[in-house]
Amino acid sequence: MREAKRITLRLAIVLLLAFVSFNQLFADDDTIFHETFDESFSGRWIVSEKEDYKGVWKREKSEGHDDYGLLVSEPAKKYAIVKELDEPVSLKDGIVLQFETRLQSGLECGGAYLKYLRPQEAGWVPKGFDSESPYSIMFGPDKCGTTNKVHFILKHKNPKSGEYVEHHLKFPPSVPHDKLTHVYTAILKSDNELQILVDGEEKKKANFLTSDDFEPPLVPAKTIPDPDDVKPEDWDERAKIPDPEAAKPEDWDEDAPLEIVDEDAVKPEGWLDDEPEEIDDPEATKPEDWDEEEDGEWEAPKTDNPKCEEAPGCGEWKKPMKRNPAYKGKWHAPLIDNPNYKGIWKPQDIPNPDYFELDQPDFEPIAAVGIEIWTMQDGILFDNILVAKDEKAAASIRDTTWKPKFDAEKEKQKAEEAATGTDGLAGFQKKVFELLYQAAELSFLSKHKDKIIVS
Repeated sequence: MREAKRITLRLAIVLLLAFVSFNQLFADDDTIFHETFDESFSGRWIVSEKEDYKGVWKREKSEGHDDYGLLVSEPAKKYAIVKELDEPVSLKDGIVLQFETRLQSGLECGGAYLKYLRPQEAGWVPKGFDSESPYSIMFGPDKCGTTNKVHFILKHKNPKSGEYVEHHLKFPPSVPHDKLTHVYTAILKSDNELQILVDGEEKKKANFLTSDDFEPPLVPAKTIPDPDDVKPEDWDERAKIPDPEAAKPEDWDEDAPLEIVDEDAVKPEGWLDDEPEEIDDPEATKPEDWDEEEDGEWEAPKTDNPKCEEAPGCGEWKKPMKRNPAYKGKWHAPLIDNPNYKGIWKPQDIPNPDYFELDQPDFEPIAAVGIEIWTMQDGILFDNILVAKDEKAAASIRDTTWKPKFDAEKEKQKAEEAATGTDGLAGFQKKVFELLYQAAELSFLSKHKDKIIVS
């Protein structure tokens, strides 16, 4: 009986190990590219040699962790670095893009986003990587002035013109307002759906073919205003006009002043006519180093006359002004409905010659992952850059690598706030910011996000 139990237990262990190995193999198959920076990036990532990109990349530990990342080491610089994938990756069957970034010095003005580049046949080389290098997708945080967003930009080829057009996600999520490690995920699905996650939480859902979600929309409008249409010369857009039959009344005085002297006013009892409103400050003394030859005759500074504080007023009394009951201002003829009003003119719509239909975006494959940014801050740390076939791989990395770091940073932050006695105020401020960010994500407020969120 015991032997049977031992065999059963061994069999269960073998099956468990096999299950774990299978899942690991499955997860590895889903992972196309995963950069942890546990090893030196030198020789694997290519730093741009373009003249403008002087920023120095470093492999450094994230503050408070043993985990390494790729660090923006100097402020007020341009940075560019790129890593080619083993082979180009198609986006048509769906893809998951994810990476971590930590703004250790904050982010007042600069980018912390990634670019997913097209194959080199599109016209670029790693050592010449710059802002003009052709990419398929740009994704990640960007903050400067009123700009505060997690970018998602798709460069899509117009099938009629052959031109590549940048299509920006409308009302994207905001950048978290702290110095903690955050993880950004973009999930592109084969049914044209896009999901943007921040720290594993969905912040935006969109459809690539919906005009409400991208600017400009991927699919052009079927009709457009006729560019050759011209407003007729006799087109009257005035809804109201001055009444041509109206006449100014004979008793209308356009020259009557707005205010006149109040002749009925009486000087208040106790008014001090002979007292000035200000007197020399009796406590003022001439400075010892005052030189009358150089500085002129010294005069004591003025101060309010204390006698005036107890009286209705001081100095010469004058009758106050009052509104003139005869004032009417300049006469204008009253407005009436315009009998010739035709409405606001607009050109007639015609079929859009650039219109086309799409069942799915014609995604360009991605062949490299690059970081090309300009920033006024140092201390930006990138880590765990992932390209995967399935969201499960991204979720696994979030749970095993990002979450422990984030939780540790949160605990440290709470301890520091408690030690300095600012936890109450900081907590209140944090709650206010959280509410502002939540409000800015509401669909009917998204267009006003820049006014809601302040740095």
